[in-house]
Amino acid sequence: MTRLPRSARFALALLAACAAAPVRADDMPVIKVEMRDGMILPAVIEVPANTRFKLEISNTGQTPVEFESLELKREKALAAGSTSAIVFRTVEPGTYQVFDDFHPEAKATLVAK
Repeated sequence: MTRLPRSARFALALLAACAAAPVRADDMPVIKVEMRDGMILPAVIEVPANTRFKLEISNTGQTPVEFESLELKREKALAAGSTSAIVFRTVEPGTYQVFDDFHPEAKATLVAK
């Protein structure tokens, strides 16, 4: 039996380790948020802290909306009737304010725990 060079054995071991625990977008938690003509539902959005997750935002209203958080440095504009997502690598435990930049009265709180 031929013995592989050390560098080749290392490369194969690394490849096996990566293949054993794939990280896929399908495996992360998906939190759904609805925005509708001046409302954000739910008003308190609970997300996992220190965990990668996807925030799926649906605009079920008749006008454009913009999900925004200055604290989280995220924003996403959506046309009426559309759905989109924001993937968060991690969020520290805490409470963050979110709002609809096109409808100033629409506010919600994102709670990471």
